[in-house]
Amino acid sequence: MLPPVSGGKEPRPVFLSAQRISGVVNREMMAEDAAELRKAGTVLTADRLTYWPVDDEVEAVGKVRIEQGEDVISGSQGRLKIEDQVGFFDQASYFVKRQSAPAVAAQDGKKSDLPWADVQDESTTGFAAPRVLGIKPGQTRLKSPTKPANELTEARGEAERIDLEGENQYRLTSATYTTCKPGNDDWYLSFSRLKLDYDNEVGTGDDATVHFLGVPILHSPWASFSLNNERKSGFLIPRYGSSSDNGLELVVPYYWNIAPNMDATLESRILSKRGFQLGSGFRYLNTAYGGTYRGEMFGEYLPHDRKTNTDRWGVVLNHSQTQANGFSGTINYSKVSDNDYYTDLSSQITSTSKTQLLQQGVLSYGGGGWWNATANLQSFQTLQPDPKNPVAKPYRLLPQITINARQPDLFSSDSAFFGQYTAFVHPDADKVEGQRVVLQPEVSLPYVTPGWYVVPRIGVNFTQYSLSYPTSANVLPTSISRTLPIVSVDSGMTFERSSNWFGRDYTQTLEPRLFYLSIPYQNQNNIPVFDTALADFNFAQIFADNQFSGWDRINNANQLTAAVASRLIDPSSGSEIMRAMVGEVFYFTDNRVVLPGAQARTTDRKWDKSDLLAAFSGQLLPRLYADAAVQFDINDQRFQRYSLGTRYLPGPGKVLNAGYRYNVDAATPIKEFDISGQWPINARWQAVGRYNYSLINSTPVEIIGGLEYNAGCWALRTIVHRIQTTQADSTTQFFVQLDLTGLSSVGTNPLTVLQRRIPGYTVGQAATDPALAE
Repeated sequence: MLPPVSGGKEPRPVFLSAQRISGVVNREMMAEDAAELRKAGTVLTADRLTYWPVDDEVEAVGKVRIEQGEDVISGSQGRLKIEDQVGFFDQASYFVKRQSAPAVAAQDGKKSDLPWADVQDESTTGFAAPRVLGIKPGQTRLKSPTKPANELTEARGEAERIDLEGENQYRLTSATYTTCKPGNDDWYLSFSRLKLDYDNEVGTGDDATVHFLGVPILHSPWASFSLNNERKSGFLIPRYGSSSDNGLELVVPYYWNIAPNMDATLESRILSKRGFQLGSGFRYLNTAYGGTYRGEMFGEYLPHDRKTNTDRWGVVLNHSQTQANGFSGTINYSKVSDNDYYTDLSSQITSTSKTQLLQQGVLSYGGGGWWNATANLQSFQTLQPDPKNPVAKPYRLLPQITINARQPDLFSSDSAFFGQYTAFVHPDADKVEGQRVVLQPEVSLPYVTPGWYVVPRIGVNFTQYSLSYPTSANVLPTSISRTLPIVSVDSGMTFERSSNWFGRDYTQTLEPRLFYLSIPYQNQNNIPVFDTALADFNFAQIFADNQFSGWDRINNANQLTAAVASRLIDPSSGSEIMRAMVGEVFYFTDNRVVLPGAQARTTDRKWDKSDLLAAFSGQLLPRLYADAAVQFDINDQRFQRYSLGTRYLPGPGKVLNAGYRYNVDAATPIKEFDISGQWPINARWQAVGRYNYSLINSTPVEIIGGLEYNAGCWALRTIVHRIQTTQADSTTQFFVQLDLTGLSSVGTNPLTVLQRRIPGYTVGQAATDPALAE
């Protein structure tokens, strides 16, 4: 060990060892044959080391290797000021390992409805970390919330010369860079000059070329990329693809990391059959002035679509804000230029099926403790993409004000109040308009024990209408009122026992429930229907007061709902393994309240009891799950609807799904089967697919087929996706994506489609670009 040199800050000691050491202490020391120098986290070995203690500098010749933590640099010779980490190495190779830092702006994201955002990054944990390869951008640092804290990232390469310019700062000449494991050079970047800045976690270089399997596939005179999946401004890798409606497609995105809580994206999209489209998006979140707000704005414009000879555009605005004083608000606004915007320009089935675009502003107050209030302004843009299936336009709410109040311990009772004022305006002049006031106070006396409960309840619904009609000659009343008492008794019990199924111990429950409801009849045929429809018949609805959604109709009732549920619970963890339920409603009086016109027959009961409902959900075997729901008409001895589904999950990256849905009494009858899955062919190849077929229309609703090759440090995905956009039209899109682990992805990202349309799909081990994947 060499003693510390006096003067200045207390230096750290240096340990020098070799087969032969010579020199003058505190001036110059030479170590030869298996020479090694150690100093506070730095280990340097070489054939020969010369160390100058006064300058804290060392020169290394022959088989040079320096280790600093898990970072390693090897070369033919080098020189280094150890404490300052300044020096150089010739004919060198390097290996760098770093841990990601925690996110600083993690918030929930929300997906835009516009098709250009189908491949836009939307992490469920917050803003993403686009990595850049292209024109020199501005530098902005932000820890990425898309990458888990403490996850390791590794990089390596070679260079004619590596200059160390301080801790975490490397400058390389004639260098390569890759994240593939040693011995695997399937892809790498080459540079004439490269700067690795691990303080800001950014790599920048000149004369950059991407090499894949020995073939250069992309070149840029200047490149910038993230070293640790961090956000940064710049051009993202261009995306390309094709579809039957739009032809060949090329998208060039630019990401602008404005601030830690703010970013934007600009996209230039070329569609060979339609023209040039420009899209932009802006996202923000902040905590200030005693509250939190966040939002996003998206827009796109396609001037002179060559297939329609029209200008086409779409905008989306979403904003939400909460204040510490109890106030909160949201704004949701979507609008497009024409009825066929989504069916023509989007590849997502969730977008192509859109017909009602929400335009809404909501202001809420919840600081009252036992009461809250909401003011809502709501309208829709109604799209008509399929002339054979026209879509009805809903009423606008201008405004709707709602008050809810509850006192659960008022004189041993549970008291509640609901009040609502709504002004209904219709976009068509031939529709009745009006104002509706709903007041419903109620009080219940719950009696609850550990094994059973009884909850009697009484309430009154008062509804008042002020109406205006399309013509002055209309003789219908302009003022209508309705008052109905509502009485119910809800009761249930819970039994438990120990049981053994398939050799495992469980706790089995038996949970019967009875719900009695009484509402007198009142003729409501003269009340217009503003926002009311027949509610879906399900387990939640059979325990509800009203079979209608909305307040324009309240059914008469003298009925008893009987249901029973049974669950299997793992006694060690408390998790639910299986659940089975069955229920039915027994009517002691005929239903006399119906919706007008063609909807009347759907609400007019013929029998003294409802259809039988049954459902099952749970784990059949260790890796096999099933869900089933049935609605059976006992009197006519036929199924009204049912759905069956199974999922087999034997391991990571392996899933098989199968399902069948049947509902002939729906507004749009359904009779279709659906199979999908993800399965490895061998260690590197896997197949994915989905086939959803409508037996009523005798046509596939959606088809997905593709292959993925995972080589560890890169993956190649090829996907074909066909969807039925309307009853008569369909579109087919092709996805090809080359995913270079730790760098970026080339092509069009299919992961959004696969994750949404194939339940249980998981991404393979090859990393995905967080700028392009959800």
